[in-house]
Amino acid sequence: MHILIIGAAGMVGRKLTQALLATGTLNDSPITTLTLADVVTPETPDAPGIAIDARAVDISRAEVAEDLAALRPDVIFHLAAIVSGEAEQDFEKGYAINLDGTRFLFEAIRAQSDRERYCPRVVFTSSIAVFGAPFPNRIGDEFFLTPRTSYGTQKAIGELLLADYSRRGILDGVGIRLPTICIRPGKPNKAASGFFSSILREPLVGLPAVLPVEDSVRHWHASPRAAVGFLLHAARIDTAALGHRRSLNMPGLSATVAEQIEALRRAAGDKAVALIRREPDPMVAEMVDGWARDFDTSRAVSLGFEAERSFAEIIAIHIEDELGGQLPG
Repeated sequence: MHILIIGAAGMVGRKLTQALLATGTLNDSPITTLTLADVVTPETPDAPGIAIDARAVDISRAEVAEDLAALRPDVIFHLAAIVSGEAEQDFEKGYAINLDGTRFLFEAIRAQSDRERYCPRVVFTSSIAVFGAPFPNRIGDEFFLTPRTSYGTQKAIGELLLADYSRRGILDGVGIRLPTICIRPGKPNKAASGFFSSILREPLVGLPAVLPVEDSVRHWHASPRAAVGFLLHAARIDTAALGHRRSLNMPGLSATVAEQIEALRRAAGDKAVALIRREPDPMVAEMVDGWARDFDTSRAVSLGFEAERSFAEIIAIHIEDELGGQLPG
């Protein structure tokens, strides 16, 4: 089996690569080739018996998508995106990567299909940003898409393309609307949601963090471990169960910032909580105000998708996966 990961150098892409190499299989089929693509060359892990092709690409160029599709991978994980804050600040870049890059990829797959029968499974990472206020108390899969950011708009268009190209048999698509991934390891990115991770990640290792919104802000979360699980499960489900509704709200945890901080207190004490500095940011607060807060994910759960149920669990996963199982000091 040949697997292509676009966006392989990102946090989720790296963890997905590790998970695939840990088993060496997908859908009970041995992985023979793994192509890792991103704007920078992804690290090439040691994987005996698996051919790994790591390459730097610009998916906003049609010829790049054509080169990737010409490899005819069996499964494509399309993770590449300009994140929310950057897509809002750089309008052209957001559309070039998030929209044009996606359509170029789908068109390149169509060109391969026209030459010789080819219909890969494509797992497309969408976002809860496709929804915009006003919201019901809990958002279901039938709630209409009214994004209030450029990023959300780009992802919503990607979902429509995925459904149409799947309907026509060009690809076999599954769209997964990811919650905000928390706690993200490493350095902050340009996502407006980054503070949800930083107010836990930094204090857990004795560093200060900035909170730009009120403690009452409620949001929808899942861990990096859960995100990888979503991707792997989306690659193996029977898409006949999706019908023409190819995109799913992924399970997650609805929690307030105050609940996050209380979970931090229980895990690391008052000393860690004291490292959080409140600095209101009107731009971030306005963006967050337009984001969804809670979801009914019964459709995804019925198909076997799973996520955490408490922030204590999310923090414990971060400590286990990123801090060697214990807090420093």
